[in-house]
Amino acid sequence: MVGRPDPPASRIVDLLDLADRTVSACLNRVTHSENLSREQWRTLMLLDSIDSGTSGETPGHTMGEIAVRAGVPAPTATRMVDRLVADGLAYRRNDPWDRRRVLVYISPDGHALVERAAKALDATVGAAFADYEPTGRLDVLDLLQRLAAATETASEVSTPTGATV
Repeated sequence: MVGRPDPPASRIVDLLDLADRTVSACLNRVTHSENLSREQWRTLMLLDSIDSGTSGETPGHTMGEIAVRAGVPAPTATRMVDRLVADGLAYRRNDPWDRRRVLVYISPDGHALVERAAKALDATVGAAFADYEPTGRLDVLDLLQRLAAATETASEVSTPTGATV
């Protein structure tokens, strides 16, 4: 029995590009209705992530972390966070271990917005995976997490101008 040949990397990149356009279209509908930019959405997703430690709380994030995740220069990240704070979606606090650093946290309104948007995205994107077994979904999730980790590693090598992690 002859196995299927490995697809060339260029075909994988092409399919990921098409998937990105599909996700972008879905995400644009959600972010537009919430009056958010894609970078603000990325920031809220970062801020809403649960601490993997035992606290189960959302950790604060530095402006450098936000700039890298959003893919913007540090001054742009600062202006973006200013708007999220003004809209009541995030707040700032001094780092308890280093009073010179400021950490950004998601607010209850920001968390509610992420939940609302996630439900809309789940309804749209979830339909594409409706016939997948749970193990197949976990495989897709694992692959995408590996791709995201590779992207983060590449971002650390070439951070946006002025961003520090």
